[in-house]
Amino acid sequence: MPTEPGPLHDLRHHGDAEVRDDGGTLVDLAVNVRADTPPAWLRDRIAASLAGLAAYPDGRDARAAVAARHGLPVERVLLTAGAAEAFVLLARALKVSRPVVVHPQFTEPEAALRDAGHTVDRVLLREADGFRLDPAAVPEDADLVVIGNPTNPTSVLHPASSVAQLARPGRTLVVDEAFMDAVPGEREALAGRTDVPGLVVLRSLTKTWGLSGLRIGYVLAAPETVAELERAQPLWPVSTPALAAAEACVAPAALAEAEEAAGAIAADRAFLLAGLRDFAPFGVRVVEPAEAPFVLVRVPDAAGVRRRLRTLGYAARRGDTFPGLDGDWLRLAVRDRGTTEGFLGALGRVLRA
Repeated sequence: MPTEPGPLHDLRHHGDAEVRDDGGTLVDLAVNVRADTPPAWLRDRIAASLAGLAAYPDGRDARAAVAARHGLPVERVLLTAGAAEAFVLLARALKVSRPVVVHPQFTEPEAALRDAGHTVDRVLLREADGFRLDPAAVPEDADLVVIGNPTNPTSVLHPASSVAQLARPGRTLVVDEAFMDAVPGEREALAGRTDVPGLVVLRSLTKTWGLSGLRIGYVLAAPETVAELERAQPLWPVSTPALAAAEACVAPAALAEAEEAAGAIAADRAFLLAGLRDFAPFGVRVVEPAEAPFVLVRVPDAAGVRRRLRTLGYAARRGDTFPGLDGDWLRLAVRDRGTTEGFLGALGRVLRA
């Protein structure tokens, strides 16, 4: 697996760019937020919090709720304005000399590190290996390692044991688990573990619950790391409505609903994968096994296919902005069967044209 410092990609391109402006009327397969969210009960909880907007946000109850959800003391929890803020805090607050990001993965961690003045090395996982992690590929002298699990955009779920092998004394191991609650049973999760040295787990509540516009996530780490990150935060970084959402989304009833949704996503993903396999004669290849609410697909002339899909009403996420991928990749969000049937019909029209 190659380790490299560049070249630079458009690290700040994200799926929402596909559905802004002229893409606002397209069927959205580019953004990984669960459809038909937030649910009515969550909207009601958020709306009720608006009566308290005159007071400054008080995150103690939400922080305690997140800690209880993972069986941790509150000193190991930091609430953030989405997982993206956590990447910025890590880049600015931690004193590191050789950060390494395992790609392909969500590009914001590397962007934040570069913006903070760090030189970032990349470990590129290979298609030939199914984009699976080989812990030995990470340089021994890396003192900060970032990896996603399950990984965006590959949909690969790495074994927790393999990820934990990346831990070293003196190294911070950042595991982005933004999509772990979309995995039935949260298999391979490291959230809640206190036996892995230097472990920092990031979680997002925006994907499963449809809260991208509200911005809420959290960090799970050793108390001294949490304290260091907290010192880098501005005052009152998480709004009162976001705190209300955090508390609601880690309640037992919400966790049960998320688990049910994860099962539905798995079934819908299987339907999408079966349909995509039918296009193998056209050179379509899917990264499998896929375990997240999206799939990564190799399609010849993916850029042209994506443009033609837009004319038929569908937005897909380009893959070439992810280090380790080129212009023959698309990422597709998992949607309900009706939406998927319509998309597969459109894809067939494009490929057969």
